[in-house]
Amino acid sequence: MQVTIFRGSREVGGNCIEIRSEESRIILDVGLPLFDAERRPLNGFELGRMTTEDLQAAGITPRVAGLFSGASAPDAILLSHAHLDHVGLLRHTQPTIPVYASTGTSKMMLAGALYANQHSIPENRFREMRPRKPIQIGAFQVTAFEVDHSIYGSLAFLIEAEGKRLLYTGDLRMHGPRPDWHSQIVRTLQPLGIDALIVEGTHFGFEDGMKITESHLEETIVGEVEQAAGLVLAAFSPQNVDRLGAFVRAANQTRRIFVADAYAAFVLHLLGRRSPVRNPIRSNDGRVYYPNSLKLKIERDGTNRAHEMDRDSEISMPEILNEPYKYLMVFRDSMLGDFQNKFPGQTTCFYSAWQGYAGKPKWQAVQDAIRTCGGRFIHAHTSGHAHADDIVTFAKSINAKTIVPIHGFEPERFREHFGSVTVSTDCEPITL
Repeated sequence: MQVTIFRGSREVGGNCIEIRSEESRIILDVGLPLFDAERRPLNGFELGRMTTEDLQAAGITPRVAGLFSGASAPDAILLSHAHLDHVGLLRHTQPTIPVYASTGTSKMMLAGALYANQHSIPENRFREMRPRKPIQIGAFQVTAFEVDHSIYGSLAFLIEAEGKRLLYTGDLRMHGPRPDWHSQIVRTLQPLGIDALIVEGTHFGFEDGMKITESHLEETIVGEVEQAAGLVLAAFSPQNVDRLGAFVRAANQTRRIFVADAYAAFVLHLLGRRSPVRNPIRSNDGRVYYPNSLKLKIERDGTNRAHEMDRDSEISMPEILNEPYKYLMVFRDSMLGDFQNKFPGQTTCFYSAWQGYAGKPKWQAVQDAIRTCGGRFIHAHTSGHAHADDIVTFAKSINAKTIVPIHGFEPERFREHFGSVTVSTDCEPITL
């Protein structure tokens, strides 16, 4: 079995890995990069608008034979989860290649396509991966395992062929609400003997300084909402279902009405009956706000069933501004104009995302408006990636013959903790 990391060996994001046997090839993730060579955040929106040819000319597309064009296409693409640094190049891949992912990932990508200028998995390409149900792809037996990450539907993959076993973690964390999932992976796989563990290393050299659990963060959010005198805004990705649940519960515990935007409302709908989050819209104690940007899009392109399914629960901006203290409202920087660039007095805005994005001009304008209204701008976030010490504990428990770091700026730091670490560079084959 041969492993080649085509992107992600020495950077956070942009994962793309080829696994090759004598007979077959599969690709693990096809992500867009997040940072440039100086670790400055890239403009994901601009990258998303580029053509395949433009991306190739800019050196963005990994040089994987047959993935984007040409003969001898890979047998399959496997997606660990729906974040763009793992799926953002999928639409540029050859349309004949089947795509394996969880139903949750497919749903999150559909929501992103309808509301966030992203792209879904074409129905004719989608193959469902069910946790702990092995499937055969060419010479490979692949088993998916649920992992806890900051997006719904995340998976790790056990890949077996030619007498070798490889585990690819995708992105994961141990400080979320489901740490038992990773204990179950260890109990299942450690006795089998893993030849290589391809493991994320985001926080090896890229610590964000916020080592708190999701449950502790939720307690903090509830306490801050209880103190809020005016409107409460919550800025986060609705695909982060755990964070969505935290704000839904915070609204309920503080007797506020939860106002989803149409994007968050659609995610709640997609989660269905098995949702880990109670849907306040279905229980008639939540409302849905349609941002001006979405209304303009509907006027330009027409509506669809997803846009219209929650019209009965719609709330207008004048209704919110009439009694702002009643509401906890999903918010994003593009909605500042909906408020005419002026928030009601003492508005509290929770910024629940990576701090690096808060320095962008649009978010600076939001913070200026919050200060002007006498409100508070609160960074309420914890990473979706495992902290370095948790990765060390997990990897030692798996006890693989070698560790292959990915999704990190400083993979050499794994050698501080493990005897057998294979640090590669992009496009360098590793033979197991």
